[in-house]
Amino acid sequence: MNKPQRGDAAGKDSRVQAAIAHWGARFVANGVVLIDFEEVTASINSWDDWCRAWSARAEVHERLGRDALAKKYNLSAGEHLQRAGVYYHFAKFLFVQDIPQMRAAHEKAVECRRLALPHLRPPGERVEIPYEGKRLFGILRRPMGVARPPVVVMAQGLDSAKEEMDAYEQPFLARGMATLAFDGPGQGEGEYDFAIRGDYEVPVKAVVDFVETRHDLDSTRIGLWGVSLGGYYASRAAAFEKRIKACIALSGPYDWGEAWDGLPELTREAFRVRSHCATMAEAKRHAATLSLVDVAGRITSPLFLVTGKLDRVYSWQHAERLARAVKGPVELLIIEDGNHVANNRAHRWRPRSADWMAERLGVFPSS
Repeated sequence: MNKPQRGDAAGKDSRVQAAIAHWGARFVANGVVLIDFEEVTASINSWDDWCRAWSARAEVHERLGRDALAKKYNLSAGEHLQRAGVYYHFAKFLFVQDIPQMRAAHEKAVECRRLALPHLRPPGERVEIPYEGKRLFGILRRPMGVARPPVVVMAQGLDSAKEEMDAYEQPFLARGMATLAFDGPGQGEGEYDFAIRGDYEVPVKAVVDFVETRHDLDSTRIGLWGVSLGGYYASRAAAFEKRIKACIALSGPYDWGEAWDGLPELTREAFRVRSHCATMAEAKRHAATLSLVDVAGRITSPLFLVTGKLDRVYSWQHAERLARAVKGPVELLIIEDGNHVANNRAHRWRPRSADWMAERLGVFPSS
């Protein structure tokens, strides 16, 4: 076990303090009940206990979901199991120092959301996407009452996965767009077989190829969305994959290598593990391959950028730099009191970005 790193008078591990400070707004904005967040994090002093504590609270919601399923209260079951999946995801999200424990929590996250999918509104479908002789896994949700909707492909960040996406999916679904959240290389179910790669246009091409096989989706209207490091992935893919009609990038880095030294400890270590690098020096070299410096000028599709002035992971200047470099139309939304991904001010950008995408994909008439 890692030796706790003492930080405050109460004896909390500095990594626990960092996780609370950086990610509290994200947890609550993406489905964690506030009192659960407060109680679970108050009970944790050592980072070694993080996964166990969150898994225990996830079990409470999982039991509620399974009890509801047994009684055929399917709507309640979907709600409880969806929430359980989010909790199990946050149990594992940066917990890379104990891979067996992390993977057990991850498997529970996948299982709970899979059980929830038929009972969500709208329901979801687990899909398999051929990729480099193996498979990537995704969750496809289609808006109710729309025969062949446009689709928003959703790229995860370093520590997010498709099991966290419900709150991000809802604004698009409500406006008549389908969502396809997938785990790419180094992400979620893709992190075991595939290392993080900078040329993310390769997995995005596989996903777009898959979309074209679906007759219940309009493959001529595909948008791309990415969160955090996924903001880099989405921007990078938009530079090369011209079947993408519009792109939203949320708080992504312009140059991951330049940002490296200022990243939180937990973030750097998660990147090392998910890049399949043996040492931190090797991980830093690999981080330098994730850059838009020589790529941004190839982006010609419409781009919507969101960043927070208080972002402690990537400074807001990363988004500003990207906005200056692209060749296509760009909208830059800087939220003055927003943190990383501005999840503390999600109401300011989630509806607005979904409206923007709806216009670009022809769901709303352009103003």
